[in-house]
Amino acid sequence: MSGNARKVISHGAGCRADALESTVDQPKISADVLLSAMEQAIDPMVVIDEHNNIILFNAAAERIWGLPRTDVMGRNVSCLVPQAERAQHDSYIDRNRETGIGRIVGTSREVEFTRANGEYVCGELSISRVQLADSHKIYYIAVMKDVTEQSRQRKILILQNDVLQALAADLTVQEMGDLLCRRVDGFVPGGVAAFMLLDRSRRGLSIVASPGMPNRYRTALDSMELSTEQVELLRTEPGSSNKLVWDGYSSLARSLGLQWCCSSAIISRTGQVMGIFALYLRGDEADLAWPKRVVTTSMPFCALAIEQNETRQHIAQLSNFDSLTGLLNRTSLHNVIERLIMRGGDSQFSLFMVDIDRFRDINDALGHVNADRFLIEIGRRIRALVNDEYIVSRSGGDEFIIIVPDCSHAKAEQFAEKLINAIAKPLQVEENTLTISCCVGISTFPENGPDSESLLSLADAAARQAKEDGRGLYRFAGHEKNLVAQERLMLGSALRDSLSKGMLNLHYQPQVETMTGGLYGVEALSRWHHPTLGNIYPSRFIAVAEETGQIEAIGRWSLQEACSQMVRWDRDGVRVPTVAVNLSAVHFRNRSLPEYIANLLSHHGLTPDRLTVEITESVMMDSSSETEEVLHAIRRLEVGLSMDDFGTGYSSLSRLTRLPLTEIKIDRSFINDFETDTNAQAVTMAVIGIGSRLGMTVVTEGVETEQQWRLLEELHCDVMQGYLFARPLPPAELEKWFRERQAKGSFVIPSA
Repeated sequence: MSGNARKVISHGAGCRADALESTVDQPKISADVLLSAMEQAIDPMVVIDEHNNIILFNAAAERIWGLPRTDVMGRNVSCLVPQAERAQHDSYIDRNRETGIGRIVGTSREVEFTRANGEYVCGELSISRVQLADSHKIYYIAVMKDVTEQSRQRKILILQNDVLQALAADLTVQEMGDLLCRRVDGFVPGGVAAFMLLDRSRRGLSIVASPGMPNRYRTALDSMELSTEQVELLRTEPGSSNKLVWDGYSSLARSLGLQWCCSSAIISRTGQVMGIFALYLRGDEADLAWPKRVVTTSMPFCALAIEQNETRQHIAQLSNFDSLTGLLNRTSLHNVIERLIMRGGDSQFSLFMVDIDRFRDINDALGHVNADRFLIEIGRRIRALVNDEYIVSRSGGDEFIIIVPDCSHAKAEQFAEKLINAIAKPLQVEENTLTISCCVGISTFPENGPDSESLLSLADAAARQAKEDGRGLYRFAGHEKNLVAQERLMLGSALRDSLSKGMLNLHYQPQVETMTGGLYGVEALSRWHHPTLGNIYPSRFIAVAEETGQIEAIGRWSLQEACSQMVRWDRDGVRVPTVAVNLSAVHFRNRSLPEYIANLLSHHGLTPDRLTVEITESVMMDSSSETEEVLHAIRRLEVGLSMDDFGTGYSSLSRLTRLPLTEIKIDRSFINDFETDTNAQAVTMAVIGIGSRLGMTVVTEGVETEQQWRLLEELHCDVMQGYLFARPLPPAELEKWFRERQAKGSFVIPSA
């Protein structure tokens, strides 16, 4: 022990003895006793003199620093502090000597350093300041307690807490990896953590996060490709990862200051290799126990981060991509188009809509499974044809869409031809060789529309035009077709809004009995007056309703409204024998229609003979058993069935005899020149004769003159309908018409 140390201890012992003499008579504690106690203390103790040189270094201090006493006695105390703080250490002590203010003296704090052999140590340090009264010299006594294990446990808990919070915050896998690596780098002195992800499809290893890694080493490791054997070895021996991320690169690593590596493969709960977590270490000598422990602790969190990322990607795949082909779905396509439009400037692109010819036949002939394989192959052919900057989507059914940026008219023509030729190649599906053709519709931005809906609708219209013109063709959206398509879009949207707000209404045209002059019934006809578009003719909005799928809703609304009006007329004394309601062909493919009609009549308290359902010739020509079953089920309710516009299509007399019709209506086109055209008279007479022999009521539409009425009377036509008697009238006006005619005793008196 040095003399200075004995002097400090003697001074302390003397102060203690003087204090004790004033209270209790005890023997004085000599400096030798205190010195011996400090030397043998279980906690490391260090004393420095007024020059900051070490004058006491006990056995416990030797153990914690890994340095013999002979190597440190008389040396500046900075030899015991971490290398990074040595240069400034004396200034910290000198400041405390001068001011008495310090961050450490009189407190307890945790410090980190490495033993002489490179082993990491964490200690709890407390420093006392001793000033000798006789010389005014200031000495410092430092007591250190080894808390390495407690510190490591706390750091592991911090790591766990941070990562779990990050997982709950739904960070990306890159953000998670960066957080994990930064924490580990801070916990392990000289550590450089690296989080690497394995792309299992191509077995490529890429660095997700490693904020402290030198760029040269990162470049060397990134995009490393693994063989099947290497992946399998990682799966069975996760610790073999060092062979991949260290053995082949150790020379480069050491030239960059990285001397050691601890790593492990990241294994999922199902036993799949997901990546590698590596911890590189700086320093000539290293104790690897703590770094290995950190790597082991980090493994579950790495796996959780990757699994969460894969789950997120899977959800994104389901919401943004077509599950069958892996192409963008329609929703994502809309978003992409809108982003392209929002770029502004000179942004321009062409949209190609590919429609496969006769896909329904392929689906029916091969079944859904093989039809799906067919669509997958079509998607593959399109992907093989496009460049990386092209966007490909399957928006439903057999419809594929490609967006080509910066596409001139000539380039669009060339690409459309390539599409048609690529798809036209024979396709083998199991034992079937298919010859395929397609049609392509092309719209361009900004010429063909300001938004995605317009561009898609116009491309669809162009594709339909190509299909009408033949197979294997392409067509551009033209200006005239643009206006038609835009009008259809506008009407479709307005019609949907009007239906929801009850803005449609029914008008009723009377039908009178030719021979008696009595009221036979009324035909309900849909009318639409829009507050801004005005009156929309049925020929326009019914066609739009059929194209947009709203026709079935209109038909059901018409049935409901007609039945409600019949009840109101009955209540007001207006006896209308029956009401005829027009339904589209789509209604008769719905097996629930008869039940709907039965419930409607029951709800309104109407007998079945008060309702007639009108069908078109397209329904009559539909040979499906489903349609026939629906028609027979309606007739079994004793509801009337009328075939509208007979003679305008391709009516089959054999079908006429098989269907349960109660009424046929002769189209107004036969009545236009009825007075002078003997052929029209002959056809009308033939139809009346057929209807009479089949037990059906014959109604002639479009009667406008008294001469037409007299001729039909001579031909014994059952019922007449037309402007001669009344135009289609709103309910209130029809009631007025009814009461006027009833007062005169006949409904066949021509209106003024």
